[in-house]
Amino acid sequence: MSQQLGGQPIIILSQGTTRNRGQEAQHSNIMAAKAIAGAVRTTLGPRGMDKMLVGSTGDIVITNDGATILSEISVQHPGGKMMVEVAMTQDDEVGDGTTTAVVIAGALMEQAEKLLELGIHPTVISQGYRLGMEKALEITNSLSFKVDPTDRKTLIKVADTAITGKSIESVKGKLDGIIVDAVMAIAEKIDGKYVADEDDVMIKKQKGKSMDDSELVRGIVLDKKRVSEGMPKKVTKARVALIATPMEITKTQVKAKIKITTADQISAFSGQERDTLKKLADSVIKSGANVVLCQKGIADPVQFYLAKHGVYAVEDVPEKDLKYAARALTGNIVTKPEDLTAKDLGHAEVVEEDNDIDITRISGCKNPKTVSILLRGTSDYLLDELERAVVDGTRVVMDAIEDGTYVVGGGAVETELLMKIRNYAETVGGRVQLAIEGYATAFETIPRTLAENSGYNPIDKLVALKNSHAKGEKTAGLNVFTGEVIDMLDEGVLEPLRSKRQSIQSASETAIMLIRIDDMMITQSKNPAAGQMPGM
Repeated sequence: MSQQLGGQPIIILSQGTTRNRGQEAQHSNIMAAKAIAGAVRTTLGPRGMDKMLVGSTGDIVITNDGATILSEISVQHPGGKMMVEVAMTQDDEVGDGTTTAVVIAGALMEQAEKLLELGIHPTVISQGYRLGMEKALEITNSLSFKVDPTDRKTLIKVADTAITGKSIESVKGKLDGIIVDAVMAIAEKIDGKYVADEDDVMIKKQKGKSMDDSELVRGIVLDKKRVSEGMPKKVTKARVALIATPMEITKTQVKAKIKITTADQISAFSGQERDTLKKLADSVIKSGANVVLCQKGIADPVQFYLAKHGVYAVEDVPEKDLKYAARALTGNIVTKPEDLTAKDLGHAEVVEEDNDIDITRISGCKNPKTVSILLRGTSDYLLDELERAVVDGTRVVMDAIEDGTYVVGGGAVETELLMKIRNYAETVGGRVQLAIEGYATAFETIPRTLAENSGYNPIDKLVALKNSHAKGEKTAGLNVFTGEVIDMLDEGVLEPLRSKRQSIQSASETAIMLIRIDDMMITQSKNPAAGQMPGM
């Protein structure tokens, strides 16, 4: 970028900076948005397909979760990165509906492209999109239903909708109950409102056996065994010490040498080491603890002394699990074993080692608002997808409990938005009306994609949906398994209202932001590819 002054060029931007202006910048962002939406579009719905992602290290991920797919692929284009951010925001705020949000954002950019070709100014399009978004959120609220936080039957339907379509849905009948029971166990009423903290639900994976063996543990599961066979396998009325530092002789921070010249010095050195390790064990025993969870290693002599006094010990406990245990057991994590007192101990009814798998179960915790979901599967790929499904399920059930509202799925809400926002556009008039109509048309992409991914003619199904909604059937949606337009409320296809609102809001705001960009200045790194426009 340079300007002429007295015949001499004035350099404004640094060398290697690429600049795209006007229609070129707009077209670039629109293409990037459509490409990102296209990458996840075929995964939408119960009959969506999966993606296989192979990283540079050879790690394989098989999933149809939109946020996971977009987080795994390397996106270079700045407009594309903003689309990825839509999925990440949806995942952080709600936990599900990531694909829906990205597909809607892509459709909004596609409609903006058509409006720009008609000569409508980006500011007018942005204004129409913002008015359309406000109307869409208002309509979505009016389409919601109330749910009681204790209504297990309805909450199971919400969880079932989130899991349906994933590769592990063969066990969704069991997972639905586990998920809902876990969330209902940790939800509590504060100042008249229900609150569910996702940190109170621990998810653990164990390879082996089948997915049907997954279970809900009302307490903590550590994927560790006791450190010594001489220790008891089961401890009742457990008093648990939580220690963050090694219970062993650690190396010095600086290089040091110890010069030993006689046998007596060797004996004295060994004796002092044993005494130091014995003191570590004695400090635990003196506190009254009969269970030890240590974040670092436990030396063999310490294990021997602890076993001798009937203490159950686990070493190398991950920091996250130790903090979870502290919350569940209402104990304090100490950095020095010698500082341990009875007040620091956590309490539980039973601590025991499982007979079949390498785990330690801690049940009957002092804080009953903590539970663990133990997932089983025959392969790591299956376990990873199982975990993603359970995380999505728990998050949407938490959303439904906290807000006390839900809407129906199957493209019913989007069809209603499509028709009502078009009617609203007629009351606005002017060029903004065209922008609002384009905004409404973008919602066609959800029922259209559901039909395409299920092998049906999208035009036929879209016409059938519009006819049903024109007759006042607000909850009519597409049954992707039969191809019929039926009542989604009766079918039990339910989603949290928060998920639908967030997907509309994040998709709309991102589209509005991208539409208003007419100048892109990108500074390239100094490499052979410098000067080229970054792509996907």
